[in-house]
Amino acid sequence: QVQLVESGGGLVQAGGSLRLSCAASGRTFSSYAMGWFRQAPGKEREFVAVIRRSGGSTYYADSVKGRFTISRDNAKNTVFLQMNSLKLEDTAVYYCAAGRDTYFLASKSSTSEYDYWGQGTQVTVSS
Repeated sequence: QVQLVESGGGLVQAGGSLRLSCAASGRTFSSYAMGWFRQAPGKEREFVAVIRRSGGSTYYADSVKGRFTISRDNAKNTVFLQMNSLKLEDTAVYYCAAGRDTYFLASKSSTSEYDYWGQGTQVTVSS
């Protein structure tokens, strides 16, 4: 069992930056691939980024590539999402999730690939 708690969301102007954190409980954090998803009002939850359990490989949605960076600290059971050059369309509730590790990170873009989810943190980008 893994419990996930996101933090770091807030209100930011377009072009600004935020760093989200996701703290995990349990001793098995380092065995999971960790992903970030987001959900805007009236829209389905969409994939943002994923990182392998070792932290050695990452994969991003095209919409955030070059602006967002996912990283993890296995010693602290935490995964991060650094978000730069934020746009209005990045406004959403952001969720972290834990799932089975795999070499094929593109397969982790589906919500069904994850077993555990956090409660989400709101990110609002204003003009």
